[in-house]
Amino acid sequence: MSPTAQPASRVRRVLTLALPIIGGMVSQNVMNLVDTGMVGVLGDAALAAIGLAGFVGFASAAFIMGLSSGVQTIAARRVGEGRDSEVAIPLNGGLLLAVVIALPWTALLVYAAPHFFPLLIEDPEVVDLAVPYFQIRTVGLMGLGMNFAFRGYWNAISRAVLYMRTLVFMHLINIFLNWVFIFGNLGAPELGATGAGLATMIATYCGAAYYCWLGWREAREAGFLRSLPASSTLAGILRLCVPTGIQNTFFAGGLLTFSVIVGMVGTAELAANQVIVNILLVGILPGVGFGLAGATLVSQSLGREEPAEAKRWGWDVAVIGGVAITVVALPGIFIPEVLLGVFIHTEETLALAVSPLRVVAYGIPFDVIGVILMHAMIGAGATRASAVVSILMQWCLFLPAAYLIGPVMGLGLTEIWMANMAYRFLQTLVFTGLWRRGDWAKIKV
Repeated sequence: MSPTAQPASRVRRVLTLALPIIGGMVSQNVMNLVDTGMVGVLGDAALAAIGLAGFVGFASAAFIMGLSSGVQTIAARRVGEGRDSEVAIPLNGGLLLAVVIALPWTALLVYAAPHFFPLLIEDPEVVDLAVPYFQIRTVGLMGLGMNFAFRGYWNAISRAVLYMRTLVFMHLINIFLNWVFIFGNLGAPELGATGAGLATMIATYCGAAYYCWLGWREAREAGFLRSLPASSTLAGILRLCVPTGIQNTFFAGGLLTFSVIVGMVGTAELAANQVIVNILLVGILPGVGFGLAGATLVSQSLGREEPAEAKRWGWDVAVIGGVAITVVALPGIFIPEVLLGVFIHTEETLALAVSPLRVVAYGIPFDVIGVILMHAMIGAGATRASAVVSILMQWCLFLPAAYLIGPVMGLGLTEIWMANMAYRFLQTLVFTGLWRRGDWAKIKV
């Protein structure tokens, strides 16, 4: 699309790319919310356990999830360069790296889980529930890495509808298997919270198998599984995904640390926090979807050697995404009790969560603008700058403030979440300044 395209045409282009990605990501969060809702009936300890184990799982998988950005950036740049027969070669590299990284990492995590969970929380009931849930879910790590490599590829070639279709397929399987294994239906054992982890693991591998079939059908002409990637392609993927993987790992580790800090305040606060985080993702994940669409548009424009157009796409997507998420945030402002009541069945825990959710709803439109510009920079190949900003802001600013506000000063969940939104607002300002400077346009991939 030319730089002179009309605003309405640009909005249609953004929405055409972003909506399938958003649909897939929202369906992913719906799966998390379904897990939370189904496990929530088992009590606060079970809810806190899957929340804590989910944060540990995210931190454990964060590096391998970074493969998506490497695959997407290189594949989208090849689309812009017109090298159609090579577009799927980065996908081959991503799948290879997913297998090589995941197998030994999975074995280590499963072995270590009983030893490190007691270090994260003192409540023995939460630990007893969290460990087996985490272990069985971790077995799906290789499938998760493969899924993220495919996600990067489909986003890069503007076929995100295939990503959405696969996620919906996975989530339907997950919901059904949750019903089977959590509650012991159809003759299966009643596994409780562990059943939710088993369902997620099986659904992840079903998704990976479906992706492989789609790749064979849709991407053979682009080089899918036709040959091993050259060492330069693998090096390029690693050069792009390592900073993003480190960023994801620190971000996920920050969420885990945040969860531990909240757990020091109390188990009810930890359970409430788990629900708030999952509802927050309802807003953040569509923002990430807009960001991934922006990354594709930026990378394709740079492949055509149109840096001004790439910069304009970043601003356009940020504005469109910010407006859209403002609408999504309104229920959190006006009816937080209704949203929270679906997942929290203890009156005291529900009361703890209302005010923090309102804080999140007010702040999330500004947060999303920063998320979109961060992903636009990643799409341009500026993964190192993105990682440095994200890590420093979270670990040097927010987490010390959260510890001071909560365990040290004895303040509550509302004040902790106010600090969270303040740090995210400052991060948005930093990414806005970096995007305006435009140094990212000089990066070659």
